[in-house]
Amino acid sequence: MANPANDFVGVLQQFQKDAVHLIKRCKKPDQNEYFKIAQAVLMGFLVMGFIGYFVKLIHIPINNIIVGGA
Repeated sequence: MANPANDFVGVLQQFQKDAVHLIKRCKKPDQNEYFKIAQAVLMGFLVMGFIGYFVKLIHIPINNIIVGGA
């Protein structure tokens, strides 16, 4: 029968090994990569903003019809 404490320690050791491996492979983005990421984030904000704006634009008249302008 396996000891649960040993299993837990083994899981922690594997996690630590994987975390160190990940940190060693990470690198800072160069300027070109950074601008591409910033551009993608900006496009996402704009698309989500327009979607929210149009949903609100459609929702207000429908809500006034249902509720009755009170």
